Order: sequence, then structure tokens, then C-alpha cells
Amino acid sequence: MLIDELAAEVDALPPDPFVRVAVDGVDGAGKTTFAAQLARSLRDRGRAVVHASADGFHQPRALRHARGRDDPEGFYRDSYDLAALERELLDPFGPGGHGVHRTHVFDVRSDRPDVAEQGRAAPGSVLVLDGIFLHRPELTGRWSWSLWLEVDRATSLRRCVTRDGTGSPDPTDPANHRYVEGQRLYVRDARPQEAATHVVDNEDLDAPTLLR
Repeated sequence: MLIDELAAEVDALPPDPFVRVAVDGVDGAGKTTFAAQLARSLRDRGRAVVHASADGFHQPRALRHARGRDDPEGFYRDSYDLAALERELLDPFGPGGHGVHRTHVFDVRSDRPDVAEQGRAAPGSVLVLDGIFLHRPELTGRWSWSLWLEVDRATSLRRCVTRDGTGSPDPTDPANHRYVEGQRLYVRDARPQEAATHVVDNEDLDAPTLLR
């Protein structure tokens, strides 16, 4: 099974003192599910794992929409509080890190702070972080190992509609302009397919395949 093969690869990485894994892809690529399965497979191998999502590090709505509610660049540039992500999660799991971390600090749905209690990861633990924009230039060098999940845009939007219970599955719908064009900007800017350790075709959630 591909998940187990990938987990074995991560398990073989030398900790320094931690291992940092990114599971990246567009909205609806299946990142959270894939990351949870990867984390489970690693735990089955005896590894301590902290699974978190970049969605716990959103900016407040006023900052996310400062360039306009429909602005694609605002979606890419302004959605996440990178300083908080680095301070609370990436630095603690970085080289020489102390492992004292928080898995989230903000609730995007209520648009209010939601600060997790501190946890302490033992040396050798694996951080598995899922989210969009994880290969952006500001995060270059942060990952021990990473994935880009490749899916058709129409497929990803259908999944988002199913997940959220709202929205349009049509990539050309003006309501999707901010998100579709923001993701295209990210792909042009960061080239995540090239930056990732592996590219996985996740069109079929039950049968992902390794592309690179």
C-alpha cells in the first residue's frame, strides 16, 4: 500500500532531533485525510507523531481580505499567520528545537483566537503538517520530506462543495475566482510539484498513485 511505503521512507529519515513532513495540495486535494493516514501508519511503526493543519494558523478575516474579498493574491499572500506557524510549530520541531509546541492558535470559522494547550514532543517525533501553500518560498528548507497531492481542479472543487455544503464546483464560476487564481499564483510562484519530495496522484482517494 502506498501510504505504508511512504511511511517507511519517512521512518528511515534521520531526526535532527525531529522529522518535519508537509502534505501540500490545492483545496480539496485530500490533504488532511492523506496526512492522517500517513500519521497512523507511522504510529503503527512505533513512531511518535504530531499531526496538525495549517488551517489552525489562519489570519483574522480582516487581514485575509485586506486586498479585497475576491483578490487571488490576498488568498495566497495573506491567508496564514506564518509568524505564528513558525513560532508555535515549525521552530519547536526544527533543528535543535525543544519540541514544546501548539497545534493551532486560530479558529477560521468563528474568526477568533483558539490557542491550543502546549504539548511537548519527544526527540525523534514526526511532525505531519497538512495544508495549502506549504512549499511557498517563505517555508523553503523547513521540511525534512514533503508531498504534493495532484488532483484535477474540478475534482477538488466538487470535494470542497461536498465538505463545506456550499459553493460551486465550476472552476469558472466567479465565486471561485479568489481560490482558483490564488492557487495558480502559488503554483507559478513556488513550483510545489518540483519542490516536493514526491508527487502523488490523489484523484482516487482509495487508490493514490506515486507520480514522482
